[in-house]
Formats: sequence, structure tokens, C-alpha cells
Amino acid sequence: MYKSKFANEDIDHLYEVILKLETQEDCYRFFEDLCTVKEIFDMAQRLKVAEMLQAKHPYQEITKETKASTATISRVNKSLLYGAEGYHLIFKKTNK
Repeated sequence: MYKSKFANEDIDHLYEVILKLETQEDCYRFFEDLCTVKEIFDMAQRLKVAEMLQAKHPYQEITKETKASTATISRVNKSLLYGAEGYHLIFKKTNK
């Protein structure tokens, strides 16, 4: 069982609530209320960067397509290599 170094009651509750979302519309409604527009765009951008890194696209191509900075690409790459395996879990579940 994975135990995050950031885990606490509030975060546990947040994730329990997120797991109750059933549709894409539910997600739009909840995340639009919970997050800023920039936070939503940033998360979507990081996921796209991770998918492109997983597919072995070069940084220059990733920057051009996603508009992500090389610092963001490097942080995502570090998570792919040394993180909690969250991206890899999602890739397996979405066949990416």
C-alpha cells in the first residue's frame, strides 16, 4: 500500500470526494469551482507533457505543441523517472 509523504485528513477527504465524480461533466463542474482556470490548464498541460515524454518526443517538440517551459517539462520528466508512479498508473489505465 502506497503512503504519500503529503497525506493528511484533508487531502484524504479531497481524494475521497474526487472518487465520487462519475462523469466528465461532474469533473468540469467540481474542478471549475475548486481550482482556478490556470490551475486546470496547468494540470492538463502537465498530463500532455507526460504523455509526450512517455512517447519519447523531444523537448523542443513538446514545448512547441504544449507551450510548456523546459522547466515544466523537466519537472514532469523527473516525476516520470523518480515520482510516485502516478503518471504510469494512469497510462496503464488509459492504454497510453
